[in-house]
Amino acid sequence: MPTITINDIEVNVEADETVLGACRRHGVRIPTLCHLAHLTPTGACRLCVVEVEGQRALVPSCAFPVADGMKVRTHSARAVEARRVIVELLLANHPDDCLYCVRNADCQLRELAAELGVQGRRFHGAKLRYKMDASSPAIIRDPAKCILCGKCVRVCEEVMKVGCIDFIGRGSTTTVGPALDQGLNVSSCVNCGQCILVCPTGALSEHTAVPAVLAALNDPGRTVVVQHAPAVAVTLGEQFGLRPGADTAGLMNAALRRLGFARVYETAFAADLTVMEEASELVKRIREGGPLPMMTSCSPGWIKYVEQFRPEFIPNLSSCKSPQMMLGALIKSPLAADADRVFSVSIMPCVAKKFEAARPEMERDGVPDVDAVLTTRELAGLLRQRGIELALLEPEPADDPFGSRSTAGRLFGGSGGVMESALRTAHWMLTGRDLAELRVSSVRGVEGVRECRVKIDGLELGAAVVSGLGQAAALLDQIRAGRSDLHFIEVMTCPGGCINGGGQLRAAVPEVVRARQQALYALDRDGSLRTAHGNESIQRLYAEFLGEPLGEMSHRYLHTHYAPREVVR
Repeated sequence: MPTITINDIEVNVEADETVLGACRRHGVRIPTLCHLAHLTPTGACRLCVVEVEGQRALVPSCAFPVADGMKVRTHSARAVEARRVIVELLLANHPDDCLYCVRNADCQLRELAAELGVQGRRFHGAKLRYKMDASSPAIIRDPAKCILCGKCVRVCEEVMKVGCIDFIGRGSTTTVGPALDQGLNVSSCVNCGQCILVCPTGALSEHTAVPAVLAALNDPGRTVVVQHAPAVAVTLGEQFGLRPGADTAGLMNAALRRLGFARVYETAFAADLTVMEEASELVKRIREGGPLPMMTSCSPGWIKYVEQFRPEFIPNLSSCKSPQMMLGALIKSPLAADADRVFSVSIMPCVAKKFEAARPEMERDGVPDVDAVLTTRELAGLLRQRGIELALLEPEPADDPFGSRSTAGRLFGGSGGVMESALRTAHWMLTGRDLAELRVSSVRGVEGVRECRVKIDGLELGAAVVSGLGQAAALLDQIRAGRSDLHFIEVMTCPGGCINGGGQLRAAVPEVVRARQQALYALDRDGSLRTAHGNESIQRLYAEFLGEPLGEMSHRYLHTHYAPREVVR
C-alpha cells in the first residue's frame, strides 16, 4: 500500500483514493460543501483545499489522488485562510435571515463560518436579487440562498436520472433552476426531495404544512385525524437521541395524541390493504392476461416519472392508490360518522406525498382524501415546538379500526418491502397456503436492482425490486427491448426506499440507512402477525364494508388512474 504523510504522521492509503478520502479514513476532517462520496468529485467549492509538498498552489483534496511519499498539510495557515475567504465571499451575497431560515439549526454554511472563525463581514457590495419559486406543491426553491455547490444538480441528473434543474447563466449571475428558469410546477421534477437532502443551505426545502395543521388542531369544529408511515417510525427517534432504526411507533402514537390529534392510525394498516389489492390485481393479470409486468404504484415520484418520461408503461402501473391515499379515503368514507368534519393529516418520509395528496385524482366530489402532509422533519420540529420529548414518553397503541397491522405492512418502509409483502399474499391467494419461508431474502437490501424467482404451483413468478429512479430507467429499457421474464416490479423513487426519502432527516450516511432497513427486518422477524391476509382487521373491513379485493367498493375508495404529462424540458 502507498504511504503518505498527513500533518507529519505517516499513514497507509489505498492506491486509488483521493487525499480527502485518505484523510477522512485516518480521522482528519476537511470541510467541503460540494462533495458527494458516491459521485465523481468536481472540486467546485474549493473548501477542501490542502497544501501538498511540491505543489505551488493549494489543491482540492476531493479530486487530488494520493501518491506514494506525498506530504500533506490539511490545516496550514494558508489552507485555513483560503477556506475562510471562500466562506466570507459566499456570505457576502447571502441573505442575513438566519434567525428565520428553515435551516437555521442545521445549515452547513453557518457551521463552517463558525468553525473558521468568521465573525464579521469583510466584503461589501450590492447583493443580487432573486425570486423565490413556491410554485410546486412539494418543494420551495430560494435562489438567494443557493451557493452553487451543484449537489442538487448532480443528484437530480446522475442519481435520479430526471435532470429537471441545471446551472443557468454565467459568471456572477449564475443560478440553479429548471428549464427556461420557469417554476418547478411545470418542470420535469418528480418531487422526490433528494435535492433537499443534499442541499447545504436553505435554498431547497419542503412546502410546510405545519401552520395548516396547527390551525386545524385549534379549530373546535374540526376532528383532526393523523396517520404515520412505517418509515417514519424507524427514523424519527434519531432527532431525539435514539439510535438509528429505533422503533418509535408507540412513542409517536403517544406524542401525536399530546399534540391534540383526535385519532391516531398507522399507515401500515393501509399497507396491508395495499398488499391485498395489489396481490389480487397481480393474480388477475396473470390468470386473465393483463399488462405485465405489473409495477407498484406506492411511490408518487415513480408515478410522475412514468407519466412524464415513460407514458407507454402507464398500463403496467397498478391501479392501487398508495397506502397514504387508501387510508385517507377510508378515514373520510361512510365508516366515519363525522366524515364531513374530519381534517386528515399524514406523517410521511417523502415530500412527493405532498404532491400526491394535491392530485385531483385523489379526491372525491372536490374533497381531498388527505388534507395535509407533514414530513419527518416537520414532525420533529413540531414536537420540539410543543416541548414534547419523544424518548421520555410511554408507548401507546394506535386507534381502531385502523390500528392493527402486520409486520409485512411495516416492511413497506424500505426497498423490497412492498414486493416481499405482496409475494407472501400472492402465494396464499394462488395456493391457499403461506410460503414455507416468509422471508424472501433475494429482494432484501437497499441498493440497485434485485431479482427473484418464486415457484407457485407450477408457475415461476419473476419479480424485480428497484431502488432509485436511475436504476429503474435501465430496467425499463430492457423491458422495452423485449425482456419478458418479469411479472411484478417494485420501484422506490428514493435510493434505499422510504427510509431514505426526501422528507427524512438530512445527512443520513449509508450505515444509518442500512440500520433503518435492518430495524424493519428485525420487527418482521419478531412479529406475531407477518402477512397482510392474516390481519383480522383487514378481513373485517372487507366483510363489513369493502366486500372483496378489486370489488366495486374497493375500486371506489382504493383505486385510481394515471395519464401522460407534458412538461417543460
